[in-house]
Amino acid sequence: MKRTLAHLVTVSALALSVALGAGAAQAKEFLLGSELPLTGSLARVGQGMHEGISVAVEMANKSYAGKHSFKVQTIDDETSPAKAVAAVEKLVGDGVVAITGGYGSNIIGPASEAAQKAGLVYITSGGVSPELTQRGYPTFFRINNTDGYALAMIGLLQDMGAKKVSIVYLNKDATSSLAKQVNTALTAKGVTVGMHEFDASTSDFKPLMNKVKLQDRPDTIAMVGYENDYVGILRASKVLKPQVKAVVGVWSLATAQMAKEFPDLMENVYGTSMLPYPVEFTQPEAVEFAATYKKLFNKDPDYLGQFGYVQTRLLIDAVVRADEAGTLGKGGLPDELRKTDANTLIGRVTFDKNGDNLNFTHRMGQHQGGKVVLVWPQDAANGKMNFPAVPW
Repeated sequence: MKRTLAHLVTVSALALSVALGAGAAQAKEFLLGSELPLTGSLARVGQGMHEGISVAVEMANKSYAGKHSFKVQTIDDETSPAKAVAAVEKLVGDGVVAITGGYGSNIIGPASEAAQKAGLVYITSGGVSPELTQRGYPTFFRINNTDGYALAMIGLLQDMGAKKVSIVYLNKDATSSLAKQVNTALTAKGVTVGMHEFDASTSDFKPLMNKVKLQDRPDTIAMVGYENDYVGILRASKVLKPQVKAVVGVWSLATAQMAKEFPDLMENVYGTSMLPYPVEFTQPEAVEFAATYKKLFNKDPDYLGQFGYVQTRLLIDAVVRADEAGTLGKGGLPDELRKTDANTLIGRVTFDKNGDNLNFTHRMGQHQGGKVVLVWPQDAANGKMNFPAVPW
């Protein structure tokens, strides 16, 4: 563009107009699609990922300014698999170059299948079920997986010295897979494990938790579910007061939103989290991420926003590379994504032939006085765990 403007000194006004038009044509705008649960039972986590996606687009527009620009079209899937499929089909029809988003393996499964049929990349951090990367879909990618969550929960329980653990889990694909993986690992280490399954229609957890209290008599309760499940389990536990030393969960639990909405239930509870709350960043990209998040949403990010940012920024960078190589319009984006080898806000990300990031490992945070303190592993901790300690 600068060379063109310099040359204009010697050309006519008509040539100026033509040259400016040519310059504008060089700057490309890419439309991304996003399908997320912004309402329904998974609305809190969907909103968190949506915020991270928005930050990625904002920062990409800044870093690629004058060369490329990016927009994202978001459709609320209302925590419904059928509506997620319809959302993907709508985004395909609207001409998006790829899709970022999705939460819940049972929703992501059919949604990403619709994307696969259309030949569009679908990238997420909201579906960790092993089955998702066993389908042979070349367009499916994720930056996290069950192994990373299981290792974090198992590691924390081991450091606590847990001897008897009751695992209370939702009977969905991702939650069942994680619960069984934790059970197998703990049992192999000599821990006594009680398994207690529930379904999505469960609203009164007192009978189940009474069984845990009277039959298992564990020293630790492990919850594997989603936000509303945790709230129900903790409310029942607060009434029954089982004599345990700790309550540990996984995704969607150690977040600022849960701390704000349910302070009486969350205190001392553990959950997976890549970030403490309030956040503490020093690396330049991370500092810019936090500042942009604050500018857009007037709050600090949590790990859900961090995941949404990372998956979308990796996608955007791959879109640019594929465009520059002339393969974007020829189905070359999946191959370009598989070339990814990046140090990100969640650690190193590479994708195997199934679209899985086998480098992923998680951390464990604990709700303490309205904050989320990272307590595991030791080299990532920014505080000490309160132990033994429960919300009641």
